[in-house]
Amino acid sequence: MTGKTAFSERYGFRRDQVTLANWRTAPFSRWAFQNVGELVPSAPVVAASTAPTEELRDLSWLLSETVSLPSGEKRIGDFLDGSYADALTIMKRGKFIGDWVAPTMNFGEKHIAFSISKSMVAIVAGILEDEGLLDPNAPIIDYLPETAGSAYADATVRHVLDMTVSLDIEEAYLDPESAFGRYRRAMLWNPGGGDEGLFEFLCTLKRLPTPHGEVFRYRSPNTDLLGILLERVSGRRIADLMREKLWTPLGTTGEIAITVDREGTSRASAGISLTPRDLARVGEMMRNGGMARGRRVVSESWVEDTLTKGSHEAWQRSDFAPLFPKGRYRNKWYQTGEGSFCGIGIHGQWLFVDPKNELVVVRMSCQPDPVMEAFDYDNIAFMKALGKLL
Repeated sequence: MTGKTAFSERYGFRRDQVTLANWRTAPFSRWAFQNVGELVPSAPVVAASTAPTEELRDLSWLLSETVSLPSGEKRIGDFLDGSYADALTIMKRGKFIGDWVAPTMNFGEKHIAFSISKSMVAIVAGILEDEGLLDPNAPIIDYLPETAGSAYADATVRHVLDMTVSLDIEEAYLDPESAFGRYRRAMLWNPGGGDEGLFEFLCTLKRLPTPHGEVFRYRSPNTDLLGILLERVSGRRIADLMREKLWTPLGTTGEIAITVDREGTSRASAGISLTPRDLARVGEMMRNGGMARGRRVVSESWVEDTLTKGSHEAWQRSDFAPLFPKGRYRNKWYQTGEGSFCGIGIHGQWLFVDPKNELVVVRMSCQPDPVMEAFDYDNIAFMKALGKLL
């Protein structure tokens, strides 16, 4: 294929250059993160609402404001451009007050949320707990006997929800030959997958010698196991379960999808794609104690538990502690220790909720490396600054 096309003019490369081997790398991620279903098998979800198509609320009035970040004083527009942002959506007191999208993203299009998927799937776990279908203190093996002999054989649902399973695997995002690379092949995110399914892989994971429950260890396989567990106790696939329990009550308006493996097992830990506005609706529901559009989605007690409980000691023993020195992690949501809470995904995805300032902020991004520490600290400062500005 030669010559310029509208696609290559917009993105700087041709569509046929994007492959399963490079879709999470720059520059190809700029398009791929909005079109994951063209690369990885995905289960689509029909929009929950038949409301008229939403219109962008121009955010240009905010872009010239200056914020103080660890990397220096910056105009908001320059910060978004320089940190690989794809979209920014802001809600204040339950109303959308502004949307910004990069030139390579259209307003209203879905974007992969990566590990913010964990926070959303955990809400469904909370709903099933409310319904009496799930006991967070029960052993995993009671629900999934196939985990006998694995790290999960003596772990509880609570250990999985709070990421305190003593699990012997590292989040080696950039090493295709590691155990994490094998994990990504099993979920069909990397080339060479198909011989081993996701659940089959999870049941081979071994534990570390230390007890469960003592250290916060960020391990994505825990949430994929949770997704399988939720399907087992409900008798529903994750895509259908989330449509019924979360998307419909929230009144989502855009396309939603979740990636699946060769057996149709959902990538609950990082596979959900949705629009920035629909992600903001998740944060707004949490800000309102589990209520959305005048109806209860998840119990107030579950939301309170999520935002106030969890082991500070386990957090302090982790390598995440510097991110939020006063923080905790509970039900797959981060507590900052300063009243706000958030979901975070690799490559720069953020859902930040600031109850004090009645603010919900969604930032979606295609930053080139999965983890860029300097951007993490800048983004935290940026979210806090928005609370003061707005």
